[in-house]
Amino acid sequence: MMNSDFTNGVIAVRERYLLGEKLLRFCEMTEEEFLRALKENGFGGGSFEEPEELCKAEEAALDGFIREYAPAKTELCYLLSPRDFHNAKALCKAAILSSEADKMLAPEGLVPVKDIARAISEKNYEGLPAELREPAEQALSDENNVSGAEIGAIFDGALYKYLHGVCKRNALLKKLLAGKADRQNILTYMRSADIEQAEKLFVEGGSLKKEALAALFGNADDAQKALDGMAYSAFYKTCLTAKEKGMPFTEAERALESFEAEYFVEKRFELEGKKPFLYYVFRRRAEIQNVRIIAVCLNAGLSPAEIKRRLRAV
Repeated sequence: MMNSDFTNGVIAVRERYLLGEKLLRFCEMTEEEFLRALKENGFGGGSFEEPEELCKAEEAALDGFIREYAPAKTELCYLLSPRDFHNAKALCKAAILSSEADKMLAPEGLVPVKDIARAISEKNYEGLPAELREPAEQALSDENNVSGAEIGAIFDGALYKYLHGVCKRNALLKKLLAGKADRQNILTYMRSADIEQAEKLFVEGGSLKKEALAALFGNADDAQKALDGMAYSAFYKTCLTAKEKGMPFTEAERALESFEAEYFVEKRFELEGKKPFLYYVFRRRAEIQNVRIIAVCLNAGLSPAEIKRRLRAV
């Protein structure tokens, strides 16, 4: 793996091409102006005529950077192995529903998609790594007869369990994983109809235990006490507001997806060693997602203020 000092020098050059606050100006443009601005800034290589194609090209370039410059295998697994679990989940759902998985697949992670697809289509999982083999067998077992939602829970649980093992000797990634797992569990408990359903969807790796999360099924004061002294009060309130208003948990989902980038933004002036690599990767991922958000919102005719409200970690 690459030396951190060399990698940080490469990042210092590449950071000049990040979109940064330009994204806020993009929200005020027409679709044509937005596409032109993306291409002028070199986003996605600037060689496509659709924002989504530019995003895919930018993702591919970032994946190449991760594979080349990841400081250790732990970072490589943390950043790319979630793709493998997503693709296995999508292929299992497609197998059960007798449908095509192509539109559900993510870019390739650490395991070739063709290998995952062959194992699932043939129900021969010996060629898969153990972390994928076990959930695939469980999802496609004739005895279990699971639903699409249950397949999602199986693979989400398997992913967090796997990453918890991978990151146990890396203090920073272990902390990031715990923050994501706890937020995922809070969101799950707030969404679930009852505690039995919530506990089935519980994922490992966080600091919040099931006993504390059970308080989320009580009144708001009990829930706040259960989370007292932890960093999740604001996230809980976001979930609670959506639940009380009977609205989708969009804001909470956005906060969950932005967590890693936001974590580094707050500490951006004290990053050293391997941290600038992670900060750069999460910033670029957030920018790609923001470009997608802007493209969809402009197409839908949303106001600049509404689009800006939906952006992540700008």
